[in-house]
Amino acid sequence: MEKFTVHQGVAAPMLQINIDTDAIIPSREMKLVSKQGLGEGLFAGWRYTLPNGREPNEDFVLNQAQYKNSSILLAGDNFGCGSSREHAVWALKEYGIKAIIAPGFGSIFYHNCIRNGILPVVLGNDEVLALANHVEKDPQTCQVNINLLECYVSAFNTDHQSTELEATDSVNETLHFSFSILPAQQEMLLEGLDGIALTLKSKSNIASFKQAYQRQYPWLA
Repeated sequence: MEKFTVHQGVAAPMLQINIDTDAIIPSREMKLVSKQGLGEGLFAGWRYTLPNGREPNEDFVLNQAQYKNSSILLAGDNFGCGSSREHAVWALKEYGIKAIIAPGFGSIFYHNCIRNGILPVVLGNDEVLALANHVEKDPQTCQVNINLLECYVSAFNTDHQSTELEATDSVNETLHFSFSILPAQQEMLLEGLDGIALTLKSKSNIASFKQAYQRQYPWLA
């Protein structure tokens, strides 16, 4: 997997609570047996005007010009709840989502994100709202920065050439929030490891245990 260390990008707000995996990718979009090709079905029920159609719904946040090339989602609480379908994470990843910031996640969805190289960041509801209010002023220039090495999220104006934006103190405000993540999960993302690759880091210890176990219990070999 691609390593995640530091990422800066456009953040799209989707602050509705309880966005479930069926909303992230409806079951009718899961016709493939691989991880590829699912990005087109991401949020298909909201992103397109008709079921099974591909006419963009201009009211949907990811279809709006100011959120072009969004790579971060600012989400409501319990994002990714519902069924355990890993296709939801595959679709987000193929679309280009690198990280999701929310007050809480569905448990299985959270772990699926880690295993597929997407960083789920848990922040307080007020902190997520502060980020959303900040980036909505100008999403393309008021980007969000996520540092997994030091575990913090910040937001600031990245367009230093814009005198109009620089004249607005509220846009130039810098936000900085810390988050926590389990060391093993952080390691997986920083090093671009899936579960198997993480286990294989202990290959020599596993081999040593196997040899000692076989010597102690040779009849089980």
